[in-house]
Amino acid sequence: MASALSKPQNSSGGILPFLIKYNTIFIFVLLVIFSAFISDVFFTSVNLSNLLKQVSGIGIISIGMLIVILTGGIDLSVGSLVALLAVAFALLVNIFALPLAILITIMIGFGLGSVSGYLVAYQKMAPFIATLALMTVARGLGFIYSKGSPVTFETYGGLHISNFANNSFLGIPNIAIVFLIIVLLTMVMLRYNVFGRIIIAIGSNEEASRLSGIKVNKYKFLVYAISGALAAIAAIVVAGRTNLGSPNMGMAWELDAIAAVVIGGASLNGGKGSAINTLMGVLILGLISNILNLLNVPSYPQQVVKGGIIIFAVLLQRFENK
Repeated sequence: MASALSKPQNSSGGILPFLIKYNTIFIFVLLVIFSAFISDVFFTSVNLSNLLKQVSGIGIISIGMLIVILTGGIDLSVGSLVALLAVAFALLVNIFALPLAILITIMIGFGLGSVSGYLVAYQKMAPFIATLALMTVARGLGFIYSKGSPVTFETYGGLHISNFANNSFLGIPNIAIVFLIIVLLTMVMLRYNVFGRIIIAIGSNEEASRLSGIKVNKYKFLVYAISGALAAIAAIVVAGRTNLGSPNMGMAWELDAIAAVVIGGASLNGGKGSAINTLMGVLILGLISNILNLLNVPSYPQQVVKGGIIIFAVLLQRFENK
């Protein structure tokens, strides 16, 4: 898949290498054209607004997944963390003022992500195993603290997060703006900040990074902690739309996040990927779901389509690297 850091195109390569290099953009454009062709309601403001709202939560955790994958890791816990943190936020906002509830929820997310980071970085546990364990624990805790039922909440002091989550600015949903801000900050970090360059270097060659004096364990720890904090932000905006936190939230979102990152051209081996291409991957997944919904296709076949897209994306990466 295309990447902002892709190798230069050979001028004599013809049209096929060009299409492979920029395939993420071409797929997105083709899906938009196809969507407009099959449905006359696709370009309505209501449908586009709903599309952006639906992808924003998954998009936020996809950015967290990207920075983990850049180091050569994986985070399977993010979907379950969204559920647990949505429940935690609902409980907290019924006790504290909204700003404090948001801050505490993000701190909890950072702390939970740090658990995976510690196991991976300092205990040398495989990322798959460490985050799979946290995924199971987080989902279980979500059901325990919510007693198996959604937790409703109302905010106090004139601050209503549902007003923010369900409203728009200049036609763009507020939660989509939050997602876009996170994308832009991540893009700047990966291109111009030392932290971003280091995590890419670790994913490219961890041993060489270690020998050059980089504290690899510290940075591997931090990317999982940041992923947890982003899961908290996703939980807040998703819970804010309905004024409730449910332990059933975020089901299989970790798979959607991985799919979005891979479709965006990131390598699961680490060292390659960009925030803008992950954004494109999120939008492509959202468009596919939107198309299938407009065609009244049930949810289960949609999972089959997503799985096929992941396979297609990985095969395109092989062509790009040849």
